[in-house]
Amino acid sequence: MRQAEEQTRRAELLDGARVADEIKREVALTVARLELEHGVRPCLAVVQVGDDPASSVYVGSKIRVSGELGLRSEHHALPVETTTEQLLALVESLNAREEVDGILVQLPLPREVDEAKVLEAIDPAKDVDGFHPVNVGRLSLGQTAFAPCTPAGIIELLKRNEIVMSGARACVVGRSHIVGRPMAQLLLQQDATVTICHSRTRELASVTREADILIAAIGRAGFIGREHIKPGATVVDVGMNQVTDEKTACALFGSDLEKRLEIIGRRGYTLAGDVNPAEADEVAGRRTPVPGGVGLLTVAMLMKNTLQAMMLRRKL
Repeated sequence: MRQAEEQTRRAELLDGARVADEIKREVALTVARLELEHGVRPCLAVVQVGDDPASSVYVGSKIRVSGELGLRSEHHALPVETTTEQLLALVESLNAREEVDGILVQLPLPREVDEAKVLEAIDPAKDVDGFHPVNVGRLSLGQTAFAPCTPAGIIELLKRNEIVMSGARACVVGRSHIVGRPMAQLLLQQDATVTICHSRTRELASVTREADILIAAIGRAGFIGREHIKPGATVVDVGMNQVTDEKTACALFGSDLEKRLEIIGRRGYTLAGDVNPAEADEVAGRRTPVPGGVGLLTVAMLMKNTLQAMMLRRKL
């Protein structure tokens, strides 16, 4: 009986994999058409400094998907001792190469490297991550610009699930330059009424409960609970946190707890977002799962940005 009640109140899950696959199919078809008609393919150059395991996984995924969709890719793997000047020299050489359409410098960089200086050195026309100040400024003005891939993917997710943004109240919890701030800008462009919250926000729950669309991007496992969510709201979970202990898992996961505990026992951790899924299911109308939600959209949007960069640069 209790299990049946849990199922009846479970929020609808927004399938990030389905939307990511749709975007990738569209990119692959356009890439094939442009190669047939004009003899060109987009080229993405990925720069990695050091051998951080997480970064290596992300870079490997980007290179693999590029090949699957028909894009050309280059992997520039540099030693951890690489200096800011050496990295800047590589970026300048990639800027100068006409056949390179997109440049991505995998973050984080070693602490000794001036990250801001490196990102500002990338040609804005090849800045497919959307981190260059020129693209940040254009985005804030509502002009044509490369938007960071995760926020852009969330907009696609909402649109393709027919979630109305125009006139809706949206709340973004997190103010990072990678997700929080560009997310707010993109929601404004969809005519949502947007509030940004952060670690200094007073009475956070009273603010987030006003939101029809709640975006959680704060990097704290399960922080957003039932008290933060308006009944029926759409909750988008950007978090990607490692949960290693059974006690925390029991507090976060409901129907799939047994599976999560098995993963912890086998791998040492399971992934959790910034939203408590067990509590969110009691209140939210729709939510994104972790994994299987927003994360899959980021690489898909990187491919779309790289294709767009080629089309804009070559006036196709």
